[in-house]
Amino acid sequence: MDKRFSSLFNMSEEEAIALLNAPRNPQDDGNPRYVAASHIINFPSEAAINALIRAVQRADDDSLENRIVRRKAVESLGKLRSPQALSIIRNCLSETDHLMIENAVWAIGEIGTTDVAVLEDIAHQLTRDGQNHRVVIHTLAKLNHEAALDRIQPFMDVEDAPVASAAISAVSRFTKEDSLMEKVVEFLFHPMVIVRRLAVQDLIDAQYTAAIPEMSRAPISIAFRLRGIRLLAAMGHEAGTLTFEAVQPYLEKTLLDHPDGLDLVHAYDVNPALEFLIRELYGTDFGRCYLAVKTILANYADEAPAALFQTYKEEAYNDYGAHFHVMKLFGWLQHQPAYDLLVEALHNRAPQFQKSRAAAAIALGELGDLRAIPELKSCLDSNIWDLQYASLMALEKLGDTSGHTAMQEHSDWMLRERARGVV
Repeated sequence: MDKRFSSLFNMSEEEAIALLNAPRNPQDDGNPRYVAASHIINFPSEAAINALIRAVQRADDDSLENRIVRRKAVESLGKLRSPQALSIIRNCLSETDHLMIENAVWAIGEIGTTDVAVLEDIAHQLTRDGQNHRVVIHTLAKLNHEAALDRIQPFMDVEDAPVASAAISAVSRFTKEDSLMEKVVEFLFHPMVIVRRLAVQDLIDAQYTAAIPEMSRAPISIAFRLRGIRLLAAMGHEAGTLTFEAVQPYLEKTLLDHPDGLDLVHAYDVNPALEFLIRELYGTDFGRCYLAVKTILANYADEAPAALFQTYKEEAYNDYGAHFHVMKLFGWLQHQPAYDLLVEALHNRAPQFQKSRAAAAIALGELGDLRAIPELKSCLDSNIWDLQYASLMALEKLGDTSGHTAMQEHSDWMLRERARGVV
């Protein structure tokens, strides 16, 4: 389990367990037991797991604070994949708290089970109004409960796109009918960003490798596209049905992340002011962010650098989404005065800015400044896949392939094949 983003609180295992065991204190500022239930996944010990189980079993306290703690404890047990908690979590499926049931279904999916009785308890949630049917369908498919097929099929036609997408993916997986997945591919370009993001997961679940080209054009964050393409490519590679050469153009277009390579689903009726476009870089719908980036490049190339430096100074330095777009824009604008800022971003090890490191690598390649070569070569030794690959691409753009030789025996097949294809 990747824990880079998990350890956000300065709390020991003993302190977390003590908090979980403590009675609820209405005078507490916030909900420290919730914090403990979140943080304790950093200590996958028997004592920590038992403390989480006890927290789940404290169902006599129906206060909102305790309900929230119990939900989080179930989630943490799922993240820890604790089989000893399975029966306790199963009991939560009979509760009336829809959010608790949702967490319990998800946690069972993470832990895994072949117990038909448990799987049928999960399938029963499809009959309950107000329940998150998407999570139920996803879990039933993940646990290969084909006996639920006839109960999942009706959800393929519901108006709720995320539920329909999950249902189509599950039915396709159970029946081997790949043709069904074309509808899920269409969801990659849905007006709602949540539908686009979830469609990526459903395509992964169905192992629909044919979706890689469309996935590379989907107007969502590079993180979703890159994860989907990598996982689907690995599936095809392991099955012997997909070569690196077939995937490479879509993979590298995704890493370049230029808005011209995306099929945007939004448009402006009139050309907005630069100030508006800069604010759009802070949005959570990357489809709108990419539209803003494309418009800035097309209409404000001269004025944009100063505005980007200003917004970086005021906010973007601490906003990981806008930070990413600002770095990329400096590269696409080939703005040489941004060199030092890009090098700083390239080496920024703060977890929330990891995505900006690869963006900075691409941007440095666009700047064409040969001073960046040693900076980029140093990133080849990192353990961050997209940073390594983006650095290879940037180094090639700067005319340096001397670092590729060492990558020819890399444990990752894509990095290995990329390096061998050049040297």
